[in-house]
Amino acid sequence: QVQLVESGGGLVQAGGSLRLSCVASGRTSGGAFAQYAMGWFRQAPRKERDFVAATSWSGETTYYADSVKGRFTVSRDNAKNTVYLQMNNLKPEDTAVYYCAASSSHAYDIFRGTANINYWGKGTLVTVSS
Repeated sequence: QVQLVESGGGLVQAGGSLRLSCVASGRTSGGAFAQYAMGWFRQAPRKERDFVAATSWSGETTYYADSVKGRFTVSRDNAKNTVYLQMNNLKPEDTAVYYCAASSSHAYDIFRGTANINYWGKGTLVTVSS
């Protein structure tokens, strides 16, 4: 089992920045974390959970939803079992609970919505005021 814990959410004004972190624990030793593609998703009130960003096992390949491209950056530090989401130029429509996910599928499958998501975090709330 792998546990994912997100942090870094909060209240920020439009145009501001936040960096979310997702730390994996459990079966992550011996390079196990690096075997997972990682994704970020978000769910706004009364809406479905949507894809935000994904990174490959190495972090060399990344994918983004069109709505965040150019503003958000996903990265990972496998030595720290951590994936990050740097969010710049935040907009009120970015308000949501943000979840990280670990998948044994490829990052491209997370992007396409066809990945098998093995583990989900419990989420961190991001609120952007206008």
